[in-house]
Amino acid sequence: MNNIKQDLNFYLNGNVIRTEWFPPEINNLDLIPKGDMPGDKIKIDEMHMKKAKVIFPELLKLLIPILEEAPKKKAVIAVHGGSGVGKSEIGSLISHYLNLMNIGSYLLSGDNYPHRIPKVNDAERIRIFRESGVKGLVSSGEYMAERNGVLQELQERDIDSDTDYQNKYPWLKIYQEAGCNGLKKYLSTEQEIDFDELSTYVSKFINGEPVIYLKRMGREEKELWYDPINFTNTNVMVIEWTHGNNNNLLGVDIPVLLNSTPQETLEHRRLRNRDGATDSPFTMMVLNVEQDLLVSQASRAKLIVTRNGDIISYEEFQKLMGQ
Repeated sequence: MNNIKQDLNFYLNGNVIRTEWFPPEINNLDLIPKGDMPGDKIKIDEMHMKKAKVIFPELLKLLIPILEEAPKKKAVIAVHGGSGVGKSEIGSLISHYLNLMNIGSYLLSGDNYPHRIPKVNDAERIRIFRESGVKGLVSSGEYMAERNGVLQELQERDIDSDTDYQNKYPWLKIYQEAGCNGLKKYLSTEQEIDFDELSTYVSKFINGEPVIYLKRMGREEKELWYDPINFTNTNVMVIEWTHGNNNNLLGVDIPVLLNSTPQETLEHRRLRNRDGATDSPFTMMVLNVEQDLLVSQASRAKLIVTRNGDIISYEEFQKLMGQ
């Protein structure tokens, strides 16, 4: 990594910035500004610092040419991956490092942009899974009234997505596979997420609009509002979000994939205690669907970072993921 320590002069808003700069030591991690998701619990630790210090020099190599060439001196970075990989924390560090270099940066959380608040969206996911599952039983000729009674009991206990029960009820496999296929048509799509709204804000930022009203979403229906954010002196928007490399999100210059497995994601969700029931079979199904989507998008990432903090090529990523 020492090859980045070279004397490159870069002019931005009249300032000379030397890219031989490296992230300094930070004594109080709690003072680093975090993202704009209301109520989110973000705790930066030494592992996040280690990863960010590996990522940042390589990120500068990609970022500086974009800022030099862009008419408005603007660029968009998307730190993406599963919810257990530290997007919020590493995104916070990257944004903080840029600000220390006098490259104005704003950290935006994509979790403000689903169509529904978390508890309502969770309910919609379950509804889609169960409705698709029952329709799958009907279309396969495996639906029976007595089976529906068993199914309702499993649903009441929130274990109808648990594959362990397939041995006892072989027909449950049809229900679960059909339900999962229904979920795939909803999760991370425009039905679930308002990609158009966020893409509009990204476009406004790139085109130099000085003030943009950004959405804020809490966990209750009444907790929805917009804050005016002044981007006059901001050169880089850092989006931290699971879906930051999605085809429906427009305007991202540098997607950075923080790779993780669904099991690692689940453990992180437990630690952050988001929305309860983090260890349910249904949650694992959702995480697996999201993981498959992240893997399918990985070829577009400009940087891929492993759990241990190594930057790897897409070919190495494919081998790591067993493709």
